[in-house]
This record gives sequence, structure tokens and C-alpha cells, in this order.
Amino acid sequence: MSVRVKICGITNISDAFAAIDAGADALGFMFYEKSSRHVTVAAAAAIIRELPPLVARVGVFVNATASLVRETISQSGIDTLQFHGDEAPEFCSSFELKYIKAFRVKDEASLAQLGKYPESAWLLDAFVPGQLGGTGATFNWELAKKAKTLGNPIILAGGLTPENVVRAVQDVKPFALDVSSGVEAAPGKKDAKKMAGFIRLAKQCLIE
Repeated sequence: MSVRVKICGITNISDAFAAIDAGADALGFMFYEKSSRHVTVAAAAAIIRELPPLVARVGVFVNATASLVRETISQSGIDTLQFHGDEAPEFCSSFELKYIKAFRVKDEASLAQLGKYPESAWLLDAFVPGQLGGTGATFNWELAKKAKTLGNPIILAGGLTPENVVRAVQDVKPFALDVSSGVEAAPGKKDAKKMAGFIRLAKQCLIE
């Protein structure tokens, strides 16, 4: 089985199709206004309408209100939710879509929160003070390997690039990878060659 790959921070249709052509399994749309990769609901909907089937459309939220999440679900066409803030388990599970809960991993104590979200896949990102992802920083992958023993699918994020993706897959053997800044020409603008190289290298590593 090959690892799945999510390209996050999609802001335009050309990057979306370049990611799909490269073999991406999922695309992420950032609905957090403070992000340099923020996309409006209308812009995301326009992109999603053009996408082929069998590609997951993930909406990324940071401490959003329930009404905003529901409005985005109804108007954008996303089929998966990703919560990257301080959202409670009850909040995350209150919507009709499956969800991913993201955690910023600072140390082993960070893993204590994972079990509170049994219905989700767990996305593990680097802890950078004052920032909520897309930082290009990695974390101790031994902690990701420990998280795998807790039962739920692990999505590895944080500082992934074409240069370290093979080591990431071989070391951690995650269910999926989530990459944004590592395949960009600039924040919010993807590099098609980097995406193609990243996905090719990731998927050539078979996971037993």
C-alpha cells in the first residue's frame, strides 16, 4: 500500500489540477482568514466544482464558529473537515462530515490529547510558538511513531519536502502525508515540479 498525500493550502484552479495530475489524493482549502493561504468560500467552491471525482476536498478551520463551518459545508462542496485549533471533541463530531483533528506536537505530553478525538484521523504537525501550521518546521518523528500505536490513522505534517519525504514514509509509515509550504513557490502558490516530485517519491515507498 502506498501512502496517501494531501496537498494543503490550495488557492487556485491551476494548482489544484497540477496537484491532481501529480497524483494527490486530497486537496486542502484553508478557511482561516489569518493564513497566507486563506481562500474564500466562494473561491473554494469555484475550484471544487471543477474537480474530478475521487479526490477528497478538505476544509481547514481554526477555532471557527459552528455556523461558519455549516455555511462552508453547504456552499463549498468540501467533503472532509480538518480542525487545526482548540476545538473540543464534541464540536468536531457535531457535523455530518468525517473529520481530521490536528495537533501541534511539542513533546510526548502533546500526545495525551489524541485519545479525546476517537472518531477522527490525527494530523501531527510541528509546534511553533504563535503559528498554527504551514511553518516548514519538522518535529521529532519518534513521537509520530508512538502515536501510531494509539489506534487511529496518522497523517504526518510539518516541514515535509521532496528532500525528506522518503525518510518520513520509511521511518513513520503514516497513513497519509500533508504538505503545504514544502511544495510552494511562494505562500499560497504551489510549484508543480515540487508537487510532482514529492508525490512520486512518497508513493514509491510501499507501506506494509
